[in-house]
Amino acid sequence: MQMNFEQDILSCLQVLQEGGLILYPTDTVWGIGCDATNEAAVQKVYDLKRRPDSKSLIVLLAEERDVLQYVAAADLSLFDYLETQQKPTTVIYEGAIGFADNLVADDGSIAIRICRESFCRQLLKRFRKPLVSTSANLSGQPTAAGFAAISTEIKQGVDYVVRYRQDDLSPASPSRLIKWQHGEVVVLRS
Repeated sequence: MQMNFEQDILSCLQVLQEGGLILYPTDTVWGIGCDATNEAAVQKVYDLKRRPDSKSLIVLLAEERDVLQYVAAADLSLFDYLETQQKPTTVIYEGAIGFADNLVADDGSIAIRICRESFCRQLLKRFRKPLVSTSANLSGQPTAAGFAAISTEIKQGVDYVVRYRQDDLSPASPSRLIKWQHGEVVVLRS
């Protein structure tokens, strides 16, 4: 298992560095991922999902300090709140910096989740850049609850499919989505 884990990490790193797409397990559902700083790679995600690029994608980071690198003037009290949350929580931040232009919403915001899942954390730390993470489904279709439910079109549309956790049958669901406004939580998806 550890050998597959390491091989998956190495294969993902190569694909990501070449601007390709990966299909990988996250702390929520399986995701389609790419380098969040590479505009051409981000466009490939929109194309694969058949999703308009006006609909933003989520970005994963490994550490709180990474958020400070990619968001102008983040409210540090948000991190205390996130520590109390059991469910993975994605936050919409104002003032995105350093991301591919087609990833940032028209209002300059970006949706970021600090990922605690072991595979994602290892991949993020070794890649040293943020990763796009959008559910592995076509736009408008239901989110796949596990690897087996992901469509063949999505599996064949990426450059690498991670083997790690393909047989994990634990129920998966999307993250909670919030906006942090002046120290108050606005829940957009629970």
